[in-house]
Amino acid sequence: MKTALITGITGQDGSYLCELLLKKGYIVIGLVSQKYNIGWQNIEHIKDKLVIENGDLLDSESLSKVFNKYQLNEVYNLGGLTFVPQSWEKPTVTLDINLLGVSRILEIITTKHKQTRFYQASTAKIFGLPTDVPQTESTKVQPLDPYSVSKAAAHFLVQSMRQQFDVFAVSGILYNHESQRRGVEFVTRKITQTAVKIKLGQVKKLELGDLDAQADWGYAPDYVEAMWLMLQQEKPDDFIIATGELHSVRDICETAFGYLKLDYQNFVTISEQFVRKTEAKALTGNPSKANRVLGWQPKTSFKDMIINMVKHDLNLCQNQL
Repeated sequence: MKTALITGITGQDGSYLCELLLKKGYIVIGLVSQKYNIGWQNIEHIKDKLVIENGDLLDSESLSKVFNKYQLNEVYNLGGLTFVPQSWEKPTVTLDINLLGVSRILEIITTKHKQTRFYQASTAKIFGLPTDVPQTESTKVQPLDPYSVSKAAAHFLVQSMRQQFDVFAVSGILYNHESQRRGVEFVTRKITQTAVKIKLGQVKKLELGDLDAQADWGYAPDYVEAMWLMLQQEKPDDFIIATGELHSVRDICETAFGYLKLDYQNFVTISEQFVRKTEAKALTGNPSKANRVLGWQPKTSFKDMIINMVKHDLNLCQNQL
């Protein structure tokens, strides 16, 4: 029976990953910081099957205690600050958590726990405004904002520590992945939840930025499987996890409102405050390496993903009436 530690276990990815690992017979330990007490609803249904430890990516001593207490086979670092606009407001905290938090874990692994396999949650945003379309694992890294800078630095750190100390440390370069557990501050969930509220007569309009902005959107439960597969390989390596397909914010609106028998054009208004000045445009990933080496490919279509989210929000809002 393997033992895995997940940082950020109450988040979207963390909660789906712990469900997957529990099904595979793992002992799952979740590292939870008292400073960021959010997302508990995501693991409420399985909390009695988990081991929760207090700890913080900012605190090396708390991390060491967990490593010393358990014989960890795998560590999945999914914790961090992930909302790009917030990184402009708190760049120092973003770098401390997203970069130095990784450094603290890797230092523990390389000095005392070299048998532990490590997964780092990287992001497509490290590519910034790439000339390669679609992007591959060899595409030039050129981040545009503090969040992307922190993730890019962590990505390089994983590679350098892997080479220097011969540890099993990998990065998953994940493109946008959504689900019904996505935070409402993200555009996909903002659209599905507001569309439902409009349908129920709770609000009258939805304010968005650029409807033509595009992204490579996949389904989070599919993507956490790729994380697990990366740590089951004979050799450590980094992989792009993506669908290879682009969809626009307008596509999300059409799918979400359409499922509710509404025309999004009657309710969506454009607000400049939601247009990001330095947002990376039209990032689309080439997942062929993951398909070839890991045997991974996305299972859930874009349309089904958005409809799943709408159904969830409909049920959520109706239960709150």
